[in-house]
Amino acid sequence: MRVVWQVLAVVAVSAIGGNAVNALDGSPWLTFGLGLLVAVVSVLVYGWVVRRTEHRPSTEVARKGAGSALGRGTLIGVALFGVVIANIAFLGHYEIHGLGSVTGAVGLVGFMAAAAATEEVMFRGVLFRLVEERTGTWIALSLSGLVFGLVHLMNPHADLWGAVAIAIEAGGMLGAAYIATRSLWLPIGLHFGWNFAAAGIFSTEVSGNNTPQGLLDTTTSGPKLISGGAFGPEGSLYSVLFGALMTIGFMWLAHRRGNLVPRRRADRAAAAPTLVR
Repeated sequence: MRVVWQVLAVVAVSAIGGNAVNALDGSPWLTFGLGLLVAVVSVLVYGWVVRRTEHRPSTEVARKGAGSALGRGTLIGVALFGVVIANIAFLGHYEIHGLGSVTGAVGLVGFMAAAAATEEVMFRGVLFRLVEERTGTWIALSLSGLVFGLVHLMNPHADLWGAVAIAIEAGGMLGAAYIATRSLWLPIGLHFGWNFAAAGIFSTEVSGNNTPQGLLDTTTSGPKLISGGAFGPEGSLYSVLFGALMTIGFMWLAHRRGNLVPRRRADRAAAAPTLVR
């Protein structure tokens, strides 16, 4: 039942908060404030339901070190997306025409914070973590990444390639970031930094969604495999390449730290009797 309660709690916050944030479209300052509130509440609810259902401290959302991990993740996400844009621009398929909208960028801070927090507690905090207990790290990483990619098929302008790209570059990278740190703070920051850079700084589509204009007035053009087409740069081969490289790096770090769970250990843990006190 813990899976049911955790999923219900996180989905409820995501649905209510997401609808509320979407309803404020066109009010950037309200979106900013409400989005940050939804992000905070989603993490608090996740921590609460984990403590209630698993009878343990919710160490993956512990306050200690949260700020620095969020900051590092955000910087990595912004820098990584910046490298993708730089490569697309080098080939002449991304152009900057001037400044865009500061208020649009402000609203996108809240919108992307809410999206990053709710999606990370769902896909890494609940789905990946609980599947890993039964199957081990590698199967859980593959399965959660696949589900994360397939969910994005519901987005506008999405197709099979877009789902595959998201599964590799985001599902793999964010899952690996969690495995390397055993904390949700770094993947939340990384997710936020990537999405905010895409929409709030470089003014591109995010996973097929048309978002308000960010800090720059830009246009993207060229072959779909280079620019990502209507799906946005997340459908670019550059995003897949750099996301895969980051996944490898995080998994190497996780291996060095001894954070990988072998399948045989997961099987024993699942088969072990639970003592009732």
